Amino acid sequence: MAALSAIPSPPWPSPNQPSTDLGFINGSEHSDDLSQTLDSLSLRPPLAEEESDSKPNTDADPSAGRPIYLRPSSAPPSELLQLSFNQDFGCFAVGTDRGFRIYNCDPFREIFRRDFGGESVGGGIGVVEMLFRCNILALVGRGPNPLYPPNKVMIWDDHQSRCIGELSFRSEVRSVRLRRDRIIVVLEQKVFVYNFADLKLLHQIETIANPKGLCAVSQTVGSLVLVCPGLQKGQVRIEHYATRRTKFIMAHDSRIACFALSQDGMLLATASTKGTLVRVFNAVDGTLLQEVRRGADRAEIYSLAFSPTAQWLAVSSDKGTIHVFGLKVNAGSPLCDVSQNSSEPSLPPVSSGSSLSFIKGVLPKYFSSEWSVAKYHLPEGSQYIVAFGHGKNIVVILGMDGSFYRCQYDPSSGVEMTQLEFHNFLQDAP
Repeated sequence: MAALSAIPSPPWPSPNQPSTDLGFINGSEHSDDLSQTLDSLSLRPPLAEEESDSKPNTDADPSAGRPIYLRPSSAPPSELLQLSFNQDFGCFAVGTDRGFRIYNCDPFREIFRRDFGGESVGGGIGVVEMLFRCNILALVGRGPNPLYPPNKVMIWDDHQSRCIGELSFRSEVRSVRLRRDRIIVVLEQKVFVYNFADLKLLHQIETIANPKGLCAVSQTVGSLVLVCPGLQKGQVRIEHYATRRTKFIMAHDSRIACFALSQDGMLLATASTKGTLVRVFNAVDGTLLQEVRRGADRAEIYSLAFSPTAQWLAVSSDKGTIHVFGLKVNAGSPLCDVSQNSSEPSLPPVSSGSSLSFIKGVLPKYFSSEWSVAKYHLPEGSQYIVAFGHGKNIVVILGMDGSFYRCQYDPSSGVEMTQLEFHNFLQDAP
């Protein structure tokens, strides 16, 4: 169990009470200032007993006293280490070998950047997890010259331009997820859930090897649903904390490559390392609701994303194509019970209105698959993540090559998406 200790000080106020200060994105009605939430404690917790044999690290914050540099426009482009959207997909965070940056999606603009140290001083940030649009972020060092050790989660307050707390572990932190009431830290084979208000450890979960740090949490206030890999290949584990229930789903025969949870925690989309099929489950009872086909060839799925209303599902892969699927799922009409049918090749029955339904028992299942209603082709050779934008039928695509796309799709036509906007945020001036 990870043991936390804090320097004696007054208790934290609740992080669920937003301040009147609008936070670091001026003018945004969604911005919150959590300075008063975290400023009262400077945490230096000991390492988890199960995670370390060494003593707690009480060294000073390595970023303390280090200047934040504003680099000239002539400086060479930074190397990207990580990309991630915030919880409502209105912003995205970029971790680089020099620090991190925060961008707004619509309209596209750089909000701020933090570059640490000089050319010879390490500043690599490999995990930047936002909390909606507030001034508090979770940072993890990574890259050839990390700013922080990769086994630490640093709590950064951008109003103070410094780290005000940390969580330390023996092994490398793979990812972090934030809610207003929880901090979730993902290691190679463990997931830790902490209370946001006092950093008290609430739950510890063991998983199968999880090098990607796969984890998803719902964002509905007062109802936490957490998804992580199970202990078996192809298995996902769903924790319903409000009802204190745990659900295991054998989602695929192959290893889990990617999954996504709807905002309310009711729907779960999964893809395996085969990358041909995407399955949508009822996250409450584990029934398989729908199955869609990305393609016939194997592919590495980079991201899955539900639209805010869970009407659409977007998929990105190493094939350089973004797919959008129409969802027709509801908890009352499941496709099948996963516990009885978890075979990777299984496909949903053809609807009675399909022209192929009369020979669905003859044709290969490939021909009766549900296909995407819209696509967008990207240059191959880069990794892309996708999310739905704040507009009708809008998707936002981010590439590890620094590309930003905003596209619109017409689900009734099935044609290629229309590109509305493009930027290279590695090269564009702030």
